[in-house]
Amino acid sequence: MPKKQNHVNRSKELSEDSMFVAHYRETDKKDQCVRDHLMETKGLAEAHGAKLHMKYMAGLAGLLHDLGKYSDDFQLYLYQAVFEPEKSILQRGDVDHATAGGKLLYEKYYQKESSSHEKLLVEIVGNAIISHHGNLHDYVTPEYESQFLKRITKETLPQYEQVKQRFYEEVMSEIEFEAYVVKAVEELEQLGVYAIDGSFFITKFVFSCLVDADRTNTRAFELGISSTITTDVNPEFNRYYYTLMQYLESLKHKDNGDEPINVLRRGMSDQCDEYARKPSGIFTLSIPTGGGKTLASLRYALKHAMQFKKDRIIYIVPYTTIIEQNDQEVRDRLDATDDLLEYHSNLIDESVWDAGDRGDEFKDGHLTKKQKLKLSAEDFSASIIFTTMVQFLNVFYAKGNRNTRRLHNFSNSIIIFDEVQRVPLHCLSLFNEAVNFLHQKANSSILLCTATQPTLGDIAYKLMKNENDEIINNSPAIEESFKRVNVVDKTKQQMNNESLVVWIRESIKDWGSTLIILNTKRVVKELYGKLKSENIQVFHLSTSMCPAHRKDQLEEIKKMLEYNTPFVCVTTALIEAGVDVDFKCVIRSLTGLDSIAQAAGRCNRNGNDDSRDVFVIDHSEEELDKLIDVKVGKAISKRMIRYYIKRPSCYQHNLFGEIAMREFFEKFYEERKGVFNYTIKKYELTMTSITINTDLNGFINEYNLNNIESFPLIQKSSMTTAAKNFEAINQKTISIIVPYGNESAGGKGIIADLGGGKKIDELAITLKRSQQYSINVSEYELKILKNGNAIIPHLNEAFFELRENWYSDEYGLDLKGDGELRELMY
Repeated sequence: MPKKQNHVNRSKELSEDSMFVAHYRETDKKDQCVRDHLMETKGLAEAHGAKLHMKYMAGLAGLLHDLGKYSDDFQLYLYQAVFEPEKSILQRGDVDHATAGGKLLYEKYYQKESSSHEKLLVEIVGNAIISHHGNLHDYVTPEYESQFLKRITKETLPQYEQVKQRFYEEVMSEIEFEAYVVKAVEELEQLGVYAIDGSFFITKFVFSCLVDADRTNTRAFELGISSTITTDVNPEFNRYYYTLMQYLESLKHKDNGDEPINVLRRGMSDQCDEYARKPSGIFTLSIPTGGGKTLASLRYALKHAMQFKKDRIIYIVPYTTIIEQNDQEVRDRLDATDDLLEYHSNLIDESVWDAGDRGDEFKDGHLTKKQKLKLSAEDFSASIIFTTMVQFLNVFYAKGNRNTRRLHNFSNSIIIFDEVQRVPLHCLSLFNEAVNFLHQKANSSILLCTATQPTLGDIAYKLMKNENDEIINNSPAIEESFKRVNVVDKTKQQMNNESLVVWIRESIKDWGSTLIILNTKRVVKELYGKLKSENIQVFHLSTSMCPAHRKDQLEEIKKMLEYNTPFVCVTTALIEAGVDVDFKCVIRSLTGLDSIAQAAGRCNRNGNDDSRDVFVIDHSEEELDKLIDVKVGKAISKRMIRYYIKRPSCYQHNLFGEIAMREFFEKFYEERKGVFNYTIKKYELTMTSITINTDLNGFINEYNLNNIESFPLIQKSSMTTAAKNFEAINQKTISIIVPYGNESAGGKGIIADLGGGKKIDELAITLKRSQQYSINVSEYELKILKNGNAIIPHLNEAFFELRENWYSDEYGLDLKGDGELRELMY
C-alpha cells in the first residue's frame, strides 16, 4: 500500500519522487506522478505537432492539460477512490482538473497588453486543454454565450494558487515556462494569415495532438511500457515496395502476361510509379474497373512515401465491403500482418461516456472497465490503414475526442480515396475543405481514385487540385480497351420480382452466372426467397450480415464462378465497389450512372469473352422516397441511357467513359446543389459558417447586446454546436456483435472476451476482431430489437450482443426495411 498523503500540511520541500499522483495502475496500484505524466505527454504532443511546425503549441497543451491534478482535492479524491472507496468524501466528477491549465494561460496572456498572437494562442491551446475530456468549446454559441470564456475564466477553482506553485516547483519554473510560451507564439506568427483563416483546423490539430499524447501515455503507464515515438522513416515501406515489385514482375511471366489487357494494366501501374516522384499534391487516378487500381495506387503510395519520407498510407473507402477485400489483397501482396490496420467503426458508442462537457474518460486517474475498453481503441499509428469515408469525416467534424484524436495521423501521409464519387453529398463542402487542409497545410499527398471521377472541383468550396492532376495518360484509349460489356436497356417497361423470376427462369441457362443488384434490402430479400422456391441455385448478400458472414458467402460465390455453372447472386450495391467477382451476366436496377458502371465492372471482368450483356431494369417495387440521391440519379441515368441507345457516338460509344460521366455528375450536382453545404436545421446555419468560414456576426451582435463587455475573442466558431449536430450519414447507427461463427473464434467468443478481465492490450486485439462480427443498426431498429428482447446489453450498454435466434445464416439480422447506404458506409 502506498503511503497516505496529506497535501494540505505538506512541506514545500519536495522529495526526489513527487508525492502528487496522476494515475494509479490497476494491476499493482503503482502510481504515476503528475510531473511525469505532464512532461511525457508534452514530449509526445511535441512530436505530433512538429509535423506541422506546431511543436511548442501542441507541447504547451500537453504540459498544462492535467495541471489541476496538483490540487489537494484531486489527490484526496484519487487516493480514496482507489484505496478507501467506502470513505470517499468526493464523488466522481466533483473535482475539475482540466480547467486550471487553460486558466493559467488566460490570466497570463489574455490581458490588454497581450499581442493578438498571444491571445490567439490562448484561444487555441486553452480550448484544447479545457476540452480534453469532451468536445472543443464554442467560442460563441447559438444562444449568444461563450462556453470557452465561461469555462476558462472560472472563478471558483479550489487550491488554484497552490496548483500553480506546485507546477512551477515540480515541472517547470515560471521563467522556463514563459520562454516556452514565446516559442509557441512564434510558431503561430509563422502561420501568417492562416493563423486566423485556418484557426478551426489548427485548433482541431492541436487538440488531436493533445488527446492522442494523453491517451498514449496513460495507456503506456497502464501497460508498464515506454510511450516514446520514433520519428525515423518507416523502414517497412522499402520492404513492402520491393515485395510488391517482385509480385508485379511475376505477372509478366504468366501465360496471359502478354495479353493486351495485362499490358495495359502494367502500363498504368508504371505511370503511377513514375508519378510518385512528383511533390505531394491532390491528384486523380482514373483507372477503369478491372484495371488494377488497388495495386497501382499502392505502388504510387509506397514509392512516394520513400521519396518524401511520409509517415503512413491511409486508404479511405466508401463501404466496409471494400475494406474487407482491399485490406486482404494488400496484406497478401506485401506479406504484411500487424503493420496494417482495418478500421470499420466504433463498437463503443462515444455518447456512452460523453454525457456533457466533462463526461470523458481518465479524469479520475483510475480506470473502470468501460474506460479500459475505450482506451484500447485504435490510435491510427499503423503504417497502412484502411478505413471508411464516414470515419474520415468524423475525425474532422464529429463529436467525441476519440474521433478527433486521429486527426494528426492524417498529416504527412499519403491518403488514397477509393471510389471518391461516394462522398455523401451533404458533406461535399466539408470534405473538400478537410482535403484542402491536409494538402496545403498538413503536408499530405491526396489520391482520388475511381473509374468514374466526379467533378469535385466545380462546386462551391472547391477542391484545390493540381493542374494536370490526372496520373494516367491517354485515358479515352484505355477506356475503349477495357470495354467488356454491352449495355441493354430494359427500362421501357417496369419489372417486379414476379416478372424477374419468370425472366431469370427462362434465361439462366443461356446467361450462365448472373448477378442481380437492386436498390433496397427488402426487394433483394424477397427476390432471393422467390428464386429459392423455384429451385434456382441462388446466393444472397446484405449489410444485415456481419463482415465475416459476407466474406464466407463471397468465398462460396467465387468457388461457384470457377465451376462455370449457372447460378444467381442477389444483392444490394455493396458488391459494386471493390469486390473482385466476374459474372457472365449482370442485371442492375436503375440508379446513378456511376453505380451502373460499377455494377458493369462485375461482368466479364477478366475479359474472357469479347462482350457480355449488362441489363438495366426499372424495378417497380423499390421504395426510394428515403433514398433521394438514388432517386435523382435514377432519373438522370434513364434519360442518358435512352439517348445513348439512339446515338452512341454522343458519348464516343462508351456510356461509362469520361464524357458520359462528366455529363452525369454535372447534371446530378446541379439538381442536388442545395445539399452540398451541410445545414444544421435546428439553427438554419451551415456547418461551414460556424466552423471553417465563420459568418456569425449575428451571434456576436446579440452577445454584445446581452453582455456588459463586447465580445473579446478573435475566434468566433461554434465547435461544440457543430460537433453535436454533425452526422456523416443521415441516420445514426449502433454496432451490435452477432453470434456468427464458432464459440471460440466467432462473435460469441468476442463477447466473452470483452466481458472478462482482459488487459488493455488484449482488449485492443478483441475490439479489432469484433469488427468482423458486428452489424450496424439504426436507432429505430435498435428500439425494435430492445422491445423484442433481441439484444443483451453489456457494461451499461457500452456494447450490445444479439441473441442467437435473431440472426440467420441466410439473411443475417432479419429485420424489414429499405435502408442500405447508411449500413454500407459504416
